[in-house]
Amino acid sequence: MAMVEAESAPPHAESRPSASARVWRRLAGQPVALGAGIVLVVLFVIGALAPVIVPGGAKIDLTEAGRNVAPTLNGWHLFGTDGIGQDMLVRTLYGLHTSEQSAIAATLLATVVGVVLGSLAGYRGGWVDAVVMRLADLLAVFPALMIFLAVYTYFTTVTAWKATFAFACFVWIPVARVVRAEISSLRGREFVQAALSLGASDRRIFFRHLLPNASGTIIVAATSVLGLVFVLEATLEFFGLGVSTAIEATLGNLIGDGQRGVFELGEGWWTWAGPASVLVVVVVCVNLVGDGLADALRTNRRR
Repeated sequence: MAMVEAESAPPHAESRPSASARVWRRLAGQPVALGAGIVLVVLFVIGALAPVIVPGGAKIDLTEAGRNVAPTLNGWHLFGTDGIGQDMLVRTLYGLHTSEQSAIAATLLATVVGVVLGSLAGYRGGWVDAVVMRLADLLAVFPALMIFLAVYTYFTTVTAWKATFAFACFVWIPVARVVRAEISSLRGREFVQAALSLGASDRRIFFRHLLPNASGTIIVAATSVLGLVFVLEATLEFFGLGVSTAIEATLGNLIGDGQRGVFELGEGWWTWAGPASVLVVVVVCVNLVGDGLADALRTNRRR
């Protein structure tokens, strides 16, 4: 009997790839998103290792030959030097290091808060949903810049970590809205109703069924928040309202100081163009990766 059953079985049982494998396969088939992801990873690695690559930061060279040098390969001053002889490439690396840390930390914190509140609102519904969404609506009424100005006014000295907390207090809102809609939609699906009928606990349903199925949406929302934090931080610091360069260099305050140096001190355009170009590349790459993930997830759902 065993021999007969073995012979009647199909010779090659093909197993369908998992949903995550299909998403990554479709993402790998998008050269623009894949290339943007590679560039983004390289920039983030370089930024994270900036204190190791150039320990001690940019040195000051007050000699006439070292001040306000245009971008050149001589001495590897690829971004030139500022009015006191500091290499702008080194300063940009340290600015990327600080901005990257602040943006990633704010994104992670905002994503956690948004997922928790959005999941509670979408799964529980009723008064929980009403309270969470009305809180989000209340914060969304005020422009982001007004909220950050109020926070920065309260803090006498703004550091990168204080700015991170201020960003996270606001940018959790879009994450919560997206997660709430996704969890609310998944809650009515057959597999969740079957788990409820079998007596599964809310915790098991959330971690075994809801969260894995909503993970793609959460990742896309997090990428959009990451780009938003980079832009908000740079906007505030460009106007001198965020972290000062006297405390920590960031991409935003380097751009702002460079612009002021051009008009007030006669420094070269390269003192702001280098940090600005890095910021543009980071934000564009983040958005391209987010768009690629969204397309891959939409294609996967249609199947």
